[in-house]
Amino acid sequence: MGNAVILAAGKGTRMISKHAKVMQKVLGEPMIGHIADHLENAGIDRIVTVVGYKGEEIREYLGTRSEYAVQEPQLGSGHAVMMADALKNEEGKTLIVNGDCPLISAETYKEFLNESEGYDLTVLTMVCEDPGSYGRIIRDKNGDFLRITEFKDCNEEEKKITEVNAGIYCADNQLLWKYLPEIRNENAQKEYYVTDLVQIFLSHGKKIGAVIAKDPDEMMGINDRKMLADANTWLKHKVNERLMKEGVTLIDPEHTYISKDAKIGKDTVIYPNVVMEGHVTIGEDCVITSGSYLRDAKIGDSCTVDASEITDSEIAEETTVGPDSHLRNGCKIGAKCRIGNFVELKNTTFGYNTKCAHLTYVGDAEVGSKVNFGCGVVTVNYDGKHKFRTVIDDGAFIGSNVNLVAPVHIGKKALLAAGSTITEDVPDGGMGIGRVRQSNKEGFGEKYLNK
Repeated sequence: MGNAVILAAGKGTRMISKHAKVMQKVLGEPMIGHIADHLENAGIDRIVTVVGYKGEEIREYLGTRSEYAVQEPQLGSGHAVMMADALKNEEGKTLIVNGDCPLISAETYKEFLNESEGYDLTVLTMVCEDPGSYGRIIRDKNGDFLRITEFKDCNEEEKKITEVNAGIYCADNQLLWKYLPEIRNENAQKEYYVTDLVQIFLSHGKKIGAVIAKDPDEMMGINDRKMLADANTWLKHKVNERLMKEGVTLIDPEHTYISKDAKIGKDTVIYPNVVMEGHVTIGEDCVITSGSYLRDAKIGDSCTVDASEITDSEIAEETTVGPDSHLRNGCKIGAKCRIGNFVELKNTTFGYNTKCAHLTYVGDAEVGSKVNFGCGVVTVNYDGKHKFRTVIDDGAFIGSNVNLVAPVHIGKKALLAAGSTITEDVPDGGMGIGRVRQSNKEGFGEKYLNK
């Protein structure tokens, strides 16, 4: 449907960070990630991101979602667009967007592209109660675009205009590359400004339009930590309002932080101080209590997550997790399971109705259905160099304080005696016991305590 150039080369000095400005996170996702998401959802086929400061960080994050151009030295926004010459031979429209404006939605980009039809260059504008020092949009008596006048050049009447330039452009790609060389750096900063394209297109008699964004708050640019916090707050409210309209109960929306990509079923209840990042999917009739953190997690219907952390993992319906449990690295938990207090699971699968109630670590394991773990069980999966897997078949009973030294295979309906260290496979229906036989020394305890 079109192309886009993301201007992301600047250092963002006011952010005071060792990271690229566009890598600062809004609601758990870097700014540049929000922009790429919105452009892709708007139907943009080809994105070129212009990088400079910490460009390798941006490349590593976006990967193949974008092509890249390097702006070095950084000589202004117009110069940055010139660097994206991989698009020079493309047809159609090209969006020019700022890498520090992550709140512009896909719907706004779609509408902007649609409204740009019939124009050679289109400017996205916004109406502000307090337009400050933004460049004013000057229209004729019919409402057609005439020019942009920078604030310092405005007369008193023009300063009263509330429609201003948002700094986002849509241009016919062939004309864009035809006229880019005409931008000059005849200014105090000796930089090339993309805003000069407007006057250049006008001077060649080209048709220019101005499209007013419906929500001026979307145009928010982020230059420092205060603005970053404002953007987080704005997007949080937007996401939370959407979820509540879809039938999700948020006990305290002001203190609930949910990714824009989250999908949550109706009648699910989210308590305050819950954080969800990335692609989180939660079914219907779930309860997520305070202190929970979910990232890239999939939760089935009628589950409870109690003050626990779940990352990169899936949980089937009617399963309870927590309090204070941790699931990570690709866990897949079946239906009607119980994962209780202070349990950690890593790269592990649980079958239907398996119980692991307290103080247990299960890593790199394949666990069947209706298995029961006692308190204090550990899968000993790492020898200092390699990770090994533990396999536990259906119906096994793992006694308290058992160590399973992987690789080891526990058969169906096998029993592992409490306190055992299991180093060999246990057959179906068998009992594994590996502990020193107890011996009592008469009077030794009292003698020791009386020392």
